[in-house]
Amino acid sequence: MPHSVLEAIKMGLWDFEPATDMDDDDDFSATEALPGTDAKLEVLASRVESGLPLWHPSDRLTYDACRD
Repeated sequence: MPHSVLEAIKMGLWDFEPATDMDDDDDFSATEALPGTDAKLEVLASRVESGLPLWHPSDRLTYDACRD
């Protein structure tokens, strides 16, 4: 069983999601970066390199979804 997204891709497992406790937001931080921006892509690349899930439940999804 792979331990990261990169290992899974090398094995041809395209639907792999790393195991993580999504209730524990201390595992990794959400981002305010807008989808499709260089900043968001940098966050996603960093998550992949660290073996984390790509998506955090509190990531910013739209321009209007600015959190206070």
